[in-house]
Amino acid sequence: MQDLYVKREHLYFLPIGGTAMAPLAGMLNQLGHHVEGVDSQLYPPMSTLLAEHEISVRLGFDPKLIPQDIDRVIIGNAVPRHNPEVAAVLARRIPHLSQAETVAHYVLASGLESLVVAGTHGKTTTSAMLAWILEQTGVDPSYLIGGLPRWNRRGFRVGGGTFLVIEGDEYNTAFFDRGPKFLHYRPRHFLIGSVEFDHADLYPDLEAVLTAFRAGAAQVPRDGSVVVNTWSEGAIAAARDATAPLIRVGPHSDCELRILSWEAAADRSRAKITWRGQASTLEIPQTGFHNLQNAAMAMAAAASSGVEPTEAAAALSSFPGVARRMEVVGEAGGVTIVDDFAHHPTAIGVTVAAARQRWPGRRLVIAFEPRSLTAARRSFQSSYLEELSAADLVMVAPPYHRKRLEASDVLDRKALSKALAARGVPSVMPDEDDDLMERLLEILEPGDVMVGCSSGDFDGMHKKIIEALQEGDQP
Repeated sequence: MQDLYVKREHLYFLPIGGTAMAPLAGMLNQLGHHVEGVDSQLYPPMSTLLAEHEISVRLGFDPKLIPQDIDRVIIGNAVPRHNPEVAAVLARRIPHLSQAETVAHYVLASGLESLVVAGTHGKTTTSAMLAWILEQTGVDPSYLIGGLPRWNRRGFRVGGGTFLVIEGDEYNTAFFDRGPKFLHYRPRHFLIGSVEFDHADLYPDLEAVLTAFRAGAAQVPRDGSVVVNTWSEGAIAAARDATAPLIRVGPHSDCELRILSWEAAADRSRAKITWRGQASTLEIPQTGFHNLQNAAMAMAAAASSGVEPTEAAAALSSFPGVARRMEVVGEAGGVTIVDDFAHHPTAIGVTVAAARQRWPGRRLVIAFEPRSLTAARRSFQSSYLEELSAADLVMVAPPYHRKRLEASDVLDRKALSKALAARGVPSVMPDEDDDLMERLLEILEPGDVMVGCSSGDFDGMHKKIIEALQEGDQP
């Protein structure tokens, strides 16, 4: 990466502990800026990342303790306008940027060409796959990923090449910057994965979501590319206004990268593909057809960036994966405990399918925490029913943000339980004051695979269950 900024700035992250903010803080620290920040609480792995870079973090918001000599404040979307430190920053007229604006100002301004990975599903995995390809083939990329790659638990890299791989979130970036984050990322190559309605707290309907993605695709210059997942009608619609060349990935004869067929093993997935008519094989050490789609998207983007398709496929054959994507936390008492980020109905569906592929014949228990505002809403009730019906047993925790919604808008777990029972799927719907771990321990049996699905930490439930099961194994 070019060394553009002679002046090293004093940057203050407000807050600093999130999965987008902490890696960005680490990257800017590595680029030579003096970085510090504040948060209300801090947990691994982000606390570990910040400690490794010796980035000072203060816990507890207090406007009197904001450093006097800071050059700029980086404000994330986890703090509202009425946060006391935000109010002080505005009152003192301290220059400030949103997280996405910061990427543009401090990272992209060095002349990097960005490969922006967008879509409702698969952004983190596809970003990690693309970064892995470019690393393994000697391109020496920089990257910022919204999860933790298993070969680099920091989530970022400062490379010496010309490319930046960055996950392009469609969610807003701060209270004063309400548009999608990816609109700041100046894409040279824009990847549109599966697109569906999501983020009901921001977007009123699917058309509003599509409008956001169309704006991102329209930014791509004619010498760039828009890579489109054609299994998704939403992705096809989102690419409508692109003037850059389209690179289609999918099953159709007009696709530049076409998957002809695929086969599944317990620990791998393999597909016969063609890249612009040339036959090849794509094999990855992950389960689920959705991961083959992610891999094909990454392979197509790498090919459009100058990497030979055969080299990209060879790199993907050893892709280590991403934390919290079908990640086995441990096994005790004959029960395998798995952590997964799935929270949208479609994501839960593909997680269930991938678990069936990986652990055939075992009883599959899905524990779901409706963590996001969208997941808490009743609007997805029928979709959750369809996807959860593929499990053997289901537990749905109380929606995390239920108190922020009207009672009539909150996911109706009693109705969901009744509908699941009608389909022959038993379920557990804990009360608000129930201990989730205790409820799960009541239903888990030796031989089970329990997948805990949440966009949050599920109150550390996965490790708590492992510890409890290990205690039960002791004489």
